[in-house]
Amino acid sequence: MSKAIVDQMSANMDKALASLKGDLNKVRTGRASTALVEPVHVDYYGSSVPLSQIANVTTPDARTIQINPWEANMAGAVEKAILAANLGLTPQSDGKVVRINVPAMTEERRKEMVKLIKKIGEDAKVAIRNHRREGNEEVKKAEKGKLLSEDEAKKVTDLVQKKTDEKVLEVDKIVASKEKELMTI
Repeated sequence: MSKAIVDQMSANMDKALASLKGDLNKVRTGRASTALVEPVHVDYYGSSVPLSQIANVTTPDARTIQINPWEANMAGAVEKAILAANLGLTPQSDGKVVRINVPAMTEERRKEMVKLIKKIGEDAKVAIRNHRREGNEEVKKAEKGKLLSEDEAKKVTDLVQKKTDEKVLEVDKIVASKEKELMTI
């Protein structure tokens, strides 16, 4: 019973960490990343399709995103979709390949992004703490229902706290890494 509670809580915390990583990948760091164009959907013969399903998206260097549509006539549609997505990026097309030059960020913009990163990290910590609270509530229910003894409940509660501390530390490491990447020129 106690293992099931801790395993479920740990799995939920891992989902919160995965969500944090996904959110941080979408934050622009001044360095080209294919994650910047992931939310773009292109009109492909009347239906809205994710960019990655109609083109090969690569980063040939630190400042360029290159998009090679599998059908050459789709370059114009890809360019329009990127502009319509309002990403703050300007695509350039030569008719076959679409290139996006990612401009360097100003110091002021970097500091704004650091604040955003810290807020995203704090949101992840709140989610982890909520999972801890849910885990502790499950332990209390099990103790009231006589499924766990008082000593076992105490051990499980301590384990829940230990797991929470580990996950919060992991969030701090991930946020610090992203912050370092952002502040590196």
